[in-house]
Amino acid sequence: MTANKMQLMVFTDLDGTLLDHHSYSYEPALPMLERLQAAGVPVVFCTSKTRAEVEHLRKHIGNHSPFIVENGAAVFIPAEQLSATPQGARLVNDYWVRDFCPPRQHWLTLIEEVKPQFGGLFEHFAAMGDARVAELTGLNLVEAGRARAREYGEPLRWLGTDEELTAFSEWFGSRGARVLRGGRFVHLAGESDKGQALRWLTEQWRQREPDMPVVSIAAGDSHNDVAMLEAADYAVVVRSPVQEPPVLRGAGNSVVSHKCGPEGWSEGVEHWLRHLGISQ
Repeated sequence: MTANKMQLMVFTDLDGTLLDHHSYSYEPALPMLERLQAAGVPVVFCTSKTRAEVEHLRKHIGNHSPFIVENGAAVFIPAEQLSATPQGARLVNDYWVRDFCPPRQHWLTLIEEVKPQFGGLFEHFAAMGDARVAELTGLNLVEAGRARAREYGEPLRWLGTDEELTAFSEWFGSRGARVLRGGRFVHLAGESDKGQALRWLTEQWRQREPDMPVVSIAAGDSHNDVAMLEAADYAVVVRSPVQEPPVLRGAGNSVVSHKCGPEGWSEGVEHWLRHLGISQ
C-alpha cells in the first residue's frame, strides 16, 4: 500500500463494525488490519467501550494507534507519538489524554435524581454486577468487569418505550447530558461525541506534519457513530444484522456495505482505498 502523499487515518467503531455483533470476532478484518499496519496507517478505535476494554483489545490485535473511548468522551494518544503537548491534553501515565466531558460520577448522581420519575424504565451498569453485564452482552466475567470500568459515561439497558426514552433524553439534555442509542445499550454521557474527538485528533496529526494533508476514513454501524461518520472525509456504514443502517447528511462520501460486521468493514475500507488510488 502506498499513501505517501497524505496522512491517512482510519477511525472505526468496534461492536458490530470491526467486531462481529454476535461473536465479537475480528478475524475477517485481519488481512486489512495487517495491510494498514504495514503501511503505517493508524487504525483508531473509536468506541463506546472503556479504556480497559480497548487496551486489552489493542494488545491482542497488536494495535499501537491512538484510541477514543466512551463515545468520544476522551482521546488517548501514546505519548511517544507526539513530541509536544496536544492542545487541551494532559499526560497520564504513558498517554496524552484529552477529556471532552465530566467524569462518570457526575452522571451517576443525576441518575439517582431521575429514578423516582423513570426508575422502572432502565437498568444501568453501575447498579449491575459483572454477572448481569455478562448475561446481557455475552461477555465472560472478566470481560464484563472491563466493560463496567467506566470513567466518563454510563450505559443503560432501556426497558421503556421510545416515547419514554425521548422524555428521559430531554430531562438529561436540560442538564447538559447526551443520550445516545447504540447497538445494545443507551449511553448517557456529556456533550461529547465521536465526531468531535475525530476532528480534534486529526488536527493533532495535521500539526505533526503540516505539509501532509490528513485524510480520514471512518466506519460504524449505529446511530452513535453518525457524528464520527459525518466528520470523516469518507464514511463506511457497516451493515448490521439487527438494525437498519443509520442515515447520514451529505451522504456523497459514504457507502453502505453489503456484508455485516468485520467483512463489511473490510469491504468498505477497500472501497475508499481504491477511490483514493492507494495500491496494495
